[in-house]
Amino acid sequence: MTKKSILLLLLTLFFISSCKLGRFVIYNFADINDHKKFPKRDIEKPEKPFNFEYKVRDQIAKKVTLNIKGKEKVYTFDEYLEINKTVAFLVIRKDTVIYEKYFDGYDKEKVVPSFSMAKSVISMLIGCAIDDGFIKSVDEPITNYLPELKKNGFEKVTISNLLNMTSGIKFNESYYNPFGNAASIYYGRNLKKEISKLKLEEGNINTFSYSSGDSQILGLVLEASLKGRKISEYLEEKIWKPLGMEYNASWSLDKKGGVEKTFCCLNSVAIDYAKLGRLFLNNGNWNGKQIISKEWVEKTSKSENNLSGVSYYQNQWWIADKDEMSYFAQGILGQYIYVNPKTETIIVRLGKDYGKQSNWKSIFKTISKVD
Repeated sequence: MTKKSILLLLLTLFFISSCKLGRFVIYNFADINDHKKFPKRDIEKPEKPFNFEYKVRDQIAKKVTLNIKGKEKVYTFDEYLEINKTVAFLVIRKDTVIYEKYFDGYDKEKVVPSFSMAKSVISMLIGCAIDDGFIKSVDEPITNYLPELKKNGFEKVTISNLLNMTSGIKFNESYYNPFGNAASIYYGRNLKKEISKLKLEEGNINTFSYSSGDSQILGLVLEASLKGRKISEYLEEKIWKPLGMEYNASWSLDKKGGVEKTFCCLNSVAIDYAKLGRLFLNNGNWNGKQIISKEWVEKTSKSENNLSGVSYYQNQWWIADKDEMSYFAQGILGQYIYVNPKTETIIVRLGKDYGKQSNWKSIFKTISKVD
């Protein structure tokens, strides 16, 4: 290879690694190792962890029969989880871990990115910021905190609109399109610049439309309200240490020293994700200390509040079953924190993909009733 060819190759590699399109080409699509690819801000665990009780069963459900190409095949539940690309599956009932299994080389200490489960965490932090007086009300226009977005017409958009995906902001959610908004904020290195390009779609405000852009702007609102403190620092102070997390965590950034990707990208382990579910299961109370107001949890988790105009989503959480009052956080590769207050059950499922199971919440509902 000539010196000219080597120089051209080096320049090409530099261009690919330094631009959004290049990172899209290299990484191709979100995967379970994405926490290793981006800069991050660390979140420290406390000195003394909270530990669940353990009465682990070998199996949590009966065998599963699948019809594959016209032939029925019987699997154990463990096998079923594994063939559906699960890496961690926890079931906690009344503060006791009754099932805990890991697959494909994963274990209790292995970090898995939250992907969009982080949306539910940023909602928790908005609740904390309201309790602390940093944010006055969800009915405030977001331009009270981000005045630079007035030029986009965003003074019509409230914090509640962002929480409930009813902002009317035009946002292409496709991760497959390298020029779409979702790919731009996932792979780009200047989130604030990408957000500044967004526009309102006339007539769509107060209409539900799932948008990672709403969650990222929500993070920028929170950051502005904290007046110099970082979102990761606030999470560490308000939730990570008070809940007695067992492991350090991190939050991926757009660039070194930059902004947290609040639409995704909190990085932690299964048992600590479960504690986020426990906090909501107990109406924001943690062993006698009110971490988030009960009113915020109830407003978020009760489907009859109908904050988004749809029955299945509000305040960055998904409503699973109205009758059972169950709800969940969800990430793009089938990451879940499922909470069922009726049976006092928390389920965490982490995976490399959804697998062939497209309706995990039906599995969670069944398991939550297992005696």
